[in-house]
Amino acid sequence: MGDIMKKGILVVASGFSGAGKGTIMKKLMSEHGEDYALSISATTRAPRPGEEHGREYFFLTTEEFEAMIARDELVEYAKYVSNYYGTPRAYVEEQLEAGKNVILEIEIQGALKIKERFPQALLLFVTTKSAKVLKDRLVGRGTETLEVINDRMARAIEESEGMGSYEYIIVNDDLDACVEETHTIIQKAKAAAFRNEEFIKNIQQELKDLSKGEK
Repeated sequence: MGDIMKKGILVVASGFSGAGKGTIMKKLMSEHGEDYALSISATTRAPRPGEEHGREYFFLTTEEFEAMIARDELVEYAKYVSNYYGTPRAYVEEQLEAGKNVILEIEIQGALKIKERFPQALLLFVTTKSAKVLKDRLVGRGTETLEVINDRMARAIEESEGMGSYEYIIVNDDLDACVEETHTIIQKAKAAAFRNEEFIKNIQQELKDLSKGEK
């Protein structure tokens, strides 16, 4: 028997650099941690001081990672500067079965690929209320050069072309309100009919069985 909303859903979060996607997801985890699990990526890069296998990353050899690719054991993967990064399917599915909503923070191209492979994934895009606010935040960080800021703004123009492919747009204007809005959206999304096909089939069968018994 499949109970409605018993299983978690895969939440894919993207957003402009500087929009606060990471901050929202961290606060969501701290306030509603019993409902969520952050996806842990696998990588072939060496651990940095203080990092632990299974906490920050699953640290693998290139051979181990490529074997996972061959066995289709990754939700998604990419190669950056000679190192692989990817999301292990087993970890995600284990958390979903335990009723956790798994949050995967990923750029837009990867998000759309995941939606193709996992149609039940929920896609959220985090933005500021305006382009000016976005640029002001990037400048206000004080950590990037003007060239880097301009590069990020140019990338935001490209990323904005894909915003229409997301189910929900999250406008990060007030952090606390934004976190609660995101939590509410995810909880409602779990009840969507197409995410509860097993529950629907079960109740349809129960109705038929009950009807037969009464004849």
